[in-house]
Amino acid sequence: MNEIIAAPGDKLAADTAMGAVTLLVGDLDAMTAFYRDVVTLQVLTAQGDTVTLGRAGRAIVVLRREPALRHATPGSAGLYHTAILFETQAALAAALYSVARQAPGTFTGSADHLVSQAFYFTDPEGNGIELYWDRDRTDWSWVHGQIEMATLGLDPHAFLNEHLTEEAALGATAQEAASVGHVHLSVGDVGTARAFYVDTLGFDQTAALGNQALFVSAGGYHHHMAMNVWNSRGAGPRMPALGLGRIDLALPHADALGELGERLRHHGLQVRDDGRTLSFDDPWANLLHATVDTTA
Repeated sequence: MNEIIAAPGDKLAADTAMGAVTLLVGDLDAMTAFYRDVVTLQVLTAQGDTVTLGRAGRAIVVLRREPALRHATPGSAGLYHTAILFETQAALAAALYSVARQAPGTFTGSADHLVSQAFYFTDPEGNGIELYWDRDRTDWSWVHGQIEMATLGLDPHAFLNEHLTEEAALGATAQEAASVGHVHLSVGDVGTARAFYVDTLGFDQTAALGNQALFVSAGGYHHHMAMNVWNSRGAGPRMPALGLGRIDLALPHADALGELGERLRHHGLQVRDDGRTLSFDDPWANLLHATVDTTA
């Protein structure tokens, strides 16, 4: 495997991972019910207008009610999808079965990406969701520092027939851990995305589709984040709207967080630093929040 070796100080730490994704929602009750009952996440906390859902104590989606906001106009930058990573094919199959049984109209597609198997949906307010499972890293193929991914057919019925056990269908995998594996954004252009997410933030580029899409990661993962222009080419900074509220990055230790803060300031970014977290915006006004991972 030909992974990229990062130089100290100019790259995100290899053990960087994605944290929770915050969604600004109009109907908190309906959205909570969907992520809890359909996607099979658990309510971890519920305080006022904010509900946090996840698995095994790890936050995955934070829903925050914002009744004054409306949906963004078509073609805007923002969230393409939140990708929830399951640790076993049985757990993924159980979640897929739950969606198929309770909200089949939300299904938008499926694919074998060589590195993973993925199923795609939209939530009741139009936010994209990917539910997926990774193949072992030893099965991934790297060529000249780029990961080989594809979009091959994946029959959801065949996947369920092969991987859904009776125990999983009855909820046996509901307590198994899951996490945000990656976050995919709609952006205005790939060049600006590369300058920010690779050159400034410190991810490695792992794949690209010309001027259409970019995939980036830390530590040799296939991608922690992706950006595409399929629905948003030419989009400028976002206006306040329902949808993506915040993307969390989980860094492995305080030194990694400090290095990130220094790097962002070196590149002239406005960084809000309270001593434990860094908050900053990407070129499309998507809010990112970096902190030290306390759940590892």
